[in-house]
Amino acid sequence: MLNDDFYKKLNPYWIQVCTGGGKLQLNKSILRLGFESAQKGQYTDAQIDDYTMLSRSAYPWKPPLRMTVRARFSLPAVNKNNLNANKNILRGTAGFGFWNNPFSLKGDVHALPEAIWFFYSAPPSNMVLVPDVPGWGWKAQSLHNMRLGVLSHVLPLSITSVYARLTGNLRPASYWLQRFAGANEALMNNDLTRWHIYKLEWHPHESIFWVDNTLILRARQAPTRPLGFVAWVDNQYAITTPQGKFRFGTIDSGAQWLDIDYIKIKSLKK
Repeated sequence: MLNDDFYKKLNPYWIQVCTGGGKLQLNKSILRLGFESAQKGQYTDAQIDDYTMLSRSAYPWKPPLRMTVRARFSLPAVNKNNLNANKNILRGTAGFGFWNNPFSLKGDVHALPEAIWFFYSAPPSNMVLVPDVPGWGWKAQSLHNMRLGVLSHVLPLSITSVYARLTGNLRPASYWLQRFAGANEALMNNDLTRWHIYKLEWHPHESIFWVDNTLILRARQAPTRPLGFVAWVDNQYAITTPQGKFRFGTIDSGAQWLDIDYIKIKSLKK
């Protein structure tokens, strides 16, 4: 069980990761993760986690559990109306929840992604993992790659990715990419700049997400291996598309931050 309201000091439980100008600040029991600016070509990140320096088998969290976070961001999320805006939207990626930290800062893949979290990305990010859901935005998301049978999806995914590149028809490849990634996600439209209570329950065979007690997503698949908690805001982007594109990079950004009032993680074992 973890119950951190950031009263007066940062709990030594958290590993602090501040890169390229990222900062952590405490003010009136609010933890602010952020930076004043970021530049393309240099990774900038403000983060807390509980897995750095641990082997993946030693990551601390397993189902069943409930996570509750009260949080807000400095800027609104990207949406279809401001998609081409370069200012006044949150840039890079950000969020909080559990994952297996599968990528290096250079984009090397050390494991297939596993995650259950509230995740944000802005263009040029384009991670199209679920048909009819944009590859960017503020999402409730569950990824379950590390499972039996996943390799059986590699061949149809490869064939349909080639078909997508040749014809522009993405739906067959999108279907197999979702099957391969074990992806379930829902795009959210709540105002990021206001305080909200985000809650998820991670069970062995499903994951459930709420915002302010409104059900957002119920995913039938869920990670089963140990995961670590992370909360962060950075200037990174990632591209994963049904056509087979896979790329990481960094972008320019002005000041932006994530405020966290509290983090609660409770085991649901009886």
